[in-house]
Amino acid sequence: MAFIEIRNLFKRFKKVVAVNHIELEVNQGEMLTLLGPSGCGKTTTLRCIAGLEKPEEGDIIIDGKPMLSEGFVQPSNRGIGMVFQNYAVWPHMKVFNNIVYGLKLQRIPRQRINEMAYQVLELVGLSGLEERYPGQLSGGQQQRVALARALVRNPKVLLLDEPLSNLDAKLREKMRFEIKSLVRRMGITSVYVTHDQAEAMVISDRIAVMDSGNVAQLGTAEEIYKRPANRFVADFIGTMNFISAEVVQVLQDRDAVYVRTEFSEKMLCKTNSIPASAAGEKVYASIRPEDVEVFAEPPQAKDNLFKGTIVHKAYLGNFLFFFVSVGETMIRVQVPHHVPQKEGQEIFLSLDPQRCVILV
Repeated sequence: MAFIEIRNLFKRFKKVVAVNHIELEVNQGEMLTLLGPSGCGKTTTLRCIAGLEKPEEGDIIIDGKPMLSEGFVQPSNRGIGMVFQNYAVWPHMKVFNNIVYGLKLQRIPRQRINEMAYQVLELVGLSGLEERYPGQLSGGQQQRVALARALVRNPKVLLLDEPLSNLDAKLREKMRFEIKSLVRRMGITSVYVTHDQAEAMVISDRIAVMDSGNVAQLGTAEEIYKRPANRFVADFIGTMNFISAEVVQVLQDRDAVYVRTEFSEKMLCKTNSIPASAAGEKVYASIRPEDVEVFAEPPQAKDNLFKGTIVHKAYLGNFLFFFVSVGETMIRVQVPHHVPQKEGQEIFLSLDPQRCVILV
């Protein structure tokens, strides 16, 4: 059952359309991530949910209550907690007062405030640090203060706007798992915004990839990575080889096509979206670097086997990238770190037809 419903949401800033009539649902207890490059509309969508922006059209329904169509509901009345990119903690207030500031404005009794504050301090791992000032804390601890402040009122919905982008790489990786674990333990419905694909894939139940104010694809991390809806999604999530091609023949009984490329007259690729009449259509034969097999000598009975030359070799610790020239086409290949071939050597590449997908 959807706990948050976004219906036909439209928001523009002067002539720029930031959110273009999108439809989304977030299930109760789910972590949905809005992922995309700068300017794609993800933060604007989040701010519309929070009530910090007023859209021109559409509605947002939280726990069955419309936020727009029956009158604009103020942010303070939406039952949300929000964590911002820059922490937004008061530098002159100690940790305890930062966390309880909003509770004091609501005139909640002091004893109840103390109970709620110490409970959330323990929850986010800040017990014993309540008398420190933010300047005496690490970046990760300051982010926990911001998280505690958002959670202390037990909100219906938690909104997180790139909360880890100011942290260093190792701390960011650690905090991903901490936030994911915390949100799951609480069972709170959450919407998370990031431009970091790895962060989105680790932390999310589902991901909405956004492009120019539209939802390009919605699904789990595995669905989006293995079955991207279009070139934009495939290019944004992970690394992909895009080989310009033309459809030669559609094999309806095999959900596959033969395509012509610069280096092959008939390369076999999987597809489930090309109609029988598509012969001659310009497409991309697309394959991930880790899905390309490498051989020193040509093996027998391998489809899509092509000879190429290693132009560049990049060492990345636990694996290598080979940049292999096949004719005029450059194909990136991921191989184990112990593969002995050097730059300038010829090798054979096998592009598995089941993993070589057609993108229009």
